[in-house]
Amino acid sequence: MRSWFPASAAISTIALLIAPLSDRAMAQNAQLPTKVVFSLDFIPLGRHAPWYAALAEGYYKDEGLDISIIPAQGTAQVIQAVESGTANIGFVDVPSVVIARGNGSKLRILAVNYEKAPYAIFSLANGANVTTPKQLEGLTLGSGAGSFTPKIIQGFMVQRGLDPNKLAISNVAPPARASTLLSGQIPAIEFFVMAKPSLEAGAKSANTELRTLLLADYGLELYGNGIAATEDTIAKNPDVLRRFVRASLRGWKFALANPQKAAADEIQYVPTLKADGIVAEIGVVADLAVIADTKKNGLGWFDPAKMKANVDFVTKYIGVSGAPPAPADIYAAGFLPATPMLP
Repeated sequence: MRSWFPASAAISTIALLIAPLSDRAMAQNAQLPTKVVFSLDFIPLGRHAPWYAALAEGYYKDEGLDISIIPAQGTAQVIQAVESGTANIGFVDVPSVVIARGNGSKLRILAVNYEKAPYAIFSLANGANVTTPKQLEGLTLGSGAGSFTPKIIQGFMVQRGLDPNKLAISNVAPPARASTLLSGQIPAIEFFVMAKPSLEAGAKSANTELRTLLLADYGLELYGNGIAATEDTIAKNPDVLRRFVRASLRGWKFALANPQKAAADEIQYVPTLKADGIVAEIGVVADLAVIADTKKNGLGWFDPAKMKANVDFVTKYIGVSGAPPAPADIYAAGFLPATPMLP
């Protein structure tokens, strides 16, 4: 009778040879970077240098992440991208998250990058020369139709004991605001404070000086932008999100301490930008990101009590569809580094 031993032995030998290869393949797959798509709030500008610094300096790679950064045209588009799965994580402002939650969104903030909201009033020294909140009364302000920024400004005025009805809003599209201000067609405009460097240059060319009134410096207690993800992503991939937040905050720390190098890092990915402009915008966002709280608790930190104040402000002065979200529903705790990322 024919023996089956040789065949069995051969099969066993082949199995032994294949097993290590399978183990190696599995180990290699386990080591492959996790792909993550991150949406900015706008087209890449100097203010976004920290994200590109984290990419160029290898911080995401250190965390086992393969990051793709995509642009957007405002927070509404970011929220849509994250909700639809086009992006896994987004850079959004807290007031917009409050409004979105009222409309059924499941986004939550994981970390706050702009501890101060960027809403600013710009005027010229030889024009309206707005240097105090009181001057908002009687002012004509260039803003956009459909924007909720005028409501934020008017809510701020109410909190300051000023009459919001004395602020006149003139509809000026964002691309035209700088020129209408610098040409004297309108006495003041509202923009994010990151526009300050370019407006200062324009004012200098017009032989005058820019005046900047950042509402956050006069008591506006609103957070600006932060890192956000859906509840589904938070539940399914908490470790990925923690790694993303940690690497991103390293990028912020690096960019704030090394603006010239961060500018060079960003230009690798966005060659149309100029280093001087990037450095100037990093300086502006540094003022938004680094306050007493972050010096004590680290970049990205947020206060649940202030989150509640944000919900209350948005509900009262901007308006929320349906029932206002519970303050605890607009953020998720536990995603900041265990060791605070001090600036």
